[in-house]
Amino acid sequence: MKNSLNKSNVTLRVAKKTELNKFKTDLQEAFRISAEKEFGHALDEPIPSDLDFEDSVNYAGAIVYQVLLDENIVGGAIVAIDEITQNNKLLLFFIATNCHSKGVGYEAWKAIEKNHPKTKVWETSTPCFEKRNIHFYVNKCGFKIVEYFSKYHPDPNQKLDSNFDEQDDEMFKFEKQL
Repeated sequence: MKNSLNKSNVTLRVAKKTELNKFKTDLQEAFRISAEKEFGHALDEPIPSDLDFEDSVNYAGAIVYQVLLDENIVGGAIVAIDEITQNNKLLLFFIATNCHSKGVGYEAWKAIEKNHPKTKVWETSTPCFEKRNIHFYVNKCGFKIVEYFSKYHPDPNQKLDSNFDEQDDEMFKFEKQL
């Protein structure tokens, strides 16, 4: 039986600069747990990398949100808002594993959409092995898979090097038209 959740207890607030290191640590921990469960071994490097995190924080129009449940930080999101086109991006999103399957992520996503009502299109991506994420974006939030990135069709925004690992580096791109 799923735990019940008082939906009004999930809120967002903009992260303070002093919270960004903790945000990054929490984000990488949430991703680490998921990836290690999938691959069955410890990771050599954090996911996302420190550089990817910094690139997201510094992305044009970036807003870093803390996800709160009953005033406690339980996740976060980094969105990039393009005020002109309103084609916006969900760059990074995570919920602490102890809050999975309780509706926290969905309520957080609804709060993000509510904070940005002029959005015409939301875009995000996730690794192909992240079945929970794929289910969440497609079946819960209404995104559509619009592109598949692999060694045969690399993401033009990512550097593809000789260390390409099909299992780790294949990605789905999602869009949600509003």
